[in-house]
Amino acid sequence: MAYRNKVYVAFDGDNDMRYYDLMRAWSVKDEFDFNDAHDLHSARDSSTEESIKKSLMDRFNNSKLFILLIGEHTKYLTKFVKWEIEVAIRLKLPIIAVNLNGSRSKDQLMPPVLKDELHLTVAYGEKIMKKAMNNWPDFESNCRVQGKSGEYTYSDTIYSSL
Repeated sequence: MAYRNKVYVAFDGDNDMRYYDLMRAWSVKDEFDFNDAHDLHSARDSSTEESIKKSLMDRFNNSKLFILLIGEHTKYLTKFVKWEIEVAIRLKLPIIAVNLNGSRSKDQLMPPVLKDELHLTVAYGEKIMKKAMNNWPDFESNCRVQGKSGEYTYSDTIYSSL
């Protein structure tokens, strides 16, 4: 089994790439620890769906955390994004759902496959995402042991303190 030290990020590559690119830019700074699973292998668009999913599974097998960037079209992406969410759930990876529209909890853009699953929802932003990445995995593990599920969020006080 591979050493899991990566963060797997799923997103709408056609519409939300700039948010992913900004996360990568944040990671250049020491304050945002983002060991990107997508640095492992390149999945080319000209590849077959099967070979792309095989490459993505290699990335999953090296991941300790799953981040879903939720934009306007994310919930409609069933070929890869829905599959990625399902894999993260099956592998019991801690899931952080990040709303690109600024919402701090699930809304009408949340992919249905994730709504009742154990996850943390945050608004897109460097400081809150850093806090989530640093704290959610341990909290999620405790929730899982206790048999809890569903959405967790941070209070307005947490956002204000950042």
